[in-house]
Amino acid sequence: MSNAAENADLQAAAKRHLWMHFARLGNYADHDVPIIVRGEGCYVWDQHGRRYLDGLSGLFTVQVGHGRSELAEAAGKQAGTLGYFPIWSYAHPPAIELAERLAGLAPGDLNRVFFTAGGSEAVESAWKLARQYFRSVGQERRTKVIARKVAYHGTTLGALAITGIPALRTPFEPLAPGASHVANTNHYRSETCAEHEGHDCTLACADAIEEQIVFEGPETVAAVFLEPVQNGGGCFVPPPGYFQRVREICDRHGVLLVSDEVICAFGRLGEWFGAQRYDYLPDMITMAKGLTSGYSPLGAVITRDFLAEPFLHGRTSFAHGLTFGGHPVSCAVALANLDIIEREDILDNVRTLEPGFRARLESLRDIPIVGDVRGAGFFQAIELVADQEQKTRFDAEQREDLLRGFLAPRFFAEGLIARADDRGDAIVQLSPPLVSGPEELDVIASTLRTVLTEASERMLA
Repeated sequence: MSNAAENADLQAAAKRHLWMHFARLGNYADHDVPIIVRGEGCYVWDQHGRRYLDGLSGLFTVQVGHGRSELAEAAGKQAGTLGYFPIWSYAHPPAIELAERLAGLAPGDLNRVFFTAGGSEAVESAWKLARQYFRSVGQERRTKVIARKVAYHGTTLGALAITGIPALRTPFEPLAPGASHVANTNHYRSETCAEHEGHDCTLACADAIEEQIVFEGPETVAAVFLEPVQNGGGCFVPPPGYFQRVREICDRHGVLLVSDEVICAFGRLGEWFGAQRYDYLPDMITMAKGLTSGYSPLGAVITRDFLAEPFLHGRTSFAHGLTFGGHPVSCAVALANLDIIEREDILDNVRTLEPGFRARLESLRDIPIVGDVRGAGFFQAIELVADQEQKTRFDAEQREDLLRGFLAPRFFAEGLIARADDRGDAIVQLSPPLVSGPEELDVIASTLRTVLTEASERMLA
């Protein structure tokens, strides 16, 4: 069969049988499904042999780059030894070794690891653990959680309740009860925080968490879920002192602080965990994605010692488990992935190149639709506006035309995978593999300049 025939068969099968995630399936009635067939380093190739710079690390995931034979070999070796066995009252060496390794990397006394198969499950598990922990210590009314507006924490019904994006929640309501949402750290549009570096911030966005705890009744609130840098809305960074204030608020009211690091951990912000970059000690950290660089599904919750204490005696157990949580092959891949990150000093690569990456993006501010540039490490966003001086938002129809009608296909046509999104305001997100160098960052910047200039002329004509 010719390559053309094989490609046509793949297209037909994809359109007939594959239900792609978060995809408008109707879009493919008269358009090809993008089919990615291989990857190497910071690049991927489609079925036609066209190369693309993966400016999103797949989905904020492929820390060490594509095509790492060491990770494939680790998976194969483990599968040949023990391909699967659950950790339901059993253990196996890869899970034990990885749990110990993660405890050594995490801050403070975060020592106990509960494995899942992905990020949504990690968030869901953290909420369930918080609820059962408080029940076990005689505070059974503590069931509620607080998160931030526009924050994304996952798609399972519990994690979706914590997610603060109405468009994702509405189709599935009613959701699990007990979640509420407060202001995020969007300085660009905040009415209470200073917008420029060097100015004091009132930390009203942190105090809003305390106000909500008091409103709900402190004796009913179990946990606060926060990302170190918020993904939804476009890489909202915390102001100085934010997490220290939140930590003090949680301690005062006996509430757990959960650092959702499904995106931010394993070097994305230049540290093993985002909590280390912003110098706070959470009670739990949720993780996934970069833990294996996406080579095999795996997530986890790591907790402080006191949260495990009620489950260490007598007949009590955490009444929760997942068939594929702590899968031996995934744990072996994670260990090999952490080896690469350490051996190649990938965290230092992010710290070294972050200023230049940011400078490249800041240089785009002369394009009229570029309103804000924000983020940390290799996790950056550009907010797009109809008027820079007034920070005028594009309306819904304009966002549809700009993001999905123009930017997404133009980036792809120019050989760049980036996220054009409006879960909040109109943004473009960049999150390249952590092994990216100046050459890749130059490609990102030059492609952005070309496409955003075209978009600006089109939208403001």
